Amino acid sequence: MRWRRRARKPTPVNPILIITDAYHFAAAKHVGQRRKGVAEEPYVNHLTEVAELVARATAGADIDAIVAAVLHDTVEDTDTSFAEIADRYGSRVAGLVAEVTDDKTLPKAERKRLQIEHAAHASPGAKVVKLADKTSNLRALAVSPPKGWPAARRAEYLAWAIDVVAGCRGTNPWLEGQFDAAVADVVATEGVLA
Repeated sequence: MRWRRRARKPTPVNPILIITDAYHFAAAKHVGQRRKGVAEEPYVNHLTEVAELVARATAGADIDAIVAAVLHDTVEDTDTSFAEIADRYGSRVAGLVAEVTDDKTLPKAERKRLQIEHAAHASPGAKVVKLADKTSNLRALAVSPPKGWPAARRAEYLAWAIDVVAGCRGTNPWLEGQFDAAVADVVATEGVLA
């Protein structure tokens, strides 16, 4: 087995070991975090679903995108830095994570606007991660909507997610179909946009 030298801990070259290391890293970083939904699922469930969608969409061929899917919220929601991700998983993974990370110093409305604007200009790998993330979020909205979100806010989130994904269309037909099915589930469950 070959290993790459890293500043802190060697990261394995074997794809399975890289992915499991990323899960361990993300689980430790997101420990104690829960989804906003009424079921309060462990946050790592979301990361796992996003990574699975990316793995299926790429037929497991884009390990960096799968790892980025596992790590996509670490900088945004924990004390992780892009440098830490680059050091441990390489510059492409860190770049993909950067492409899908909101700048939390900006107001929420500006972050949402920028996601719509940036989606069309993202790299193909980042678009796949973004599609998977929005698909997972809509699936959760259909079965476990966030506590305290009235129907109008859920409808607003759905419309915004559709706008973000519009910039990612043409990237992966299978994943776009998964997103469209999630939209249909939210519409059926919530009665929004009906």
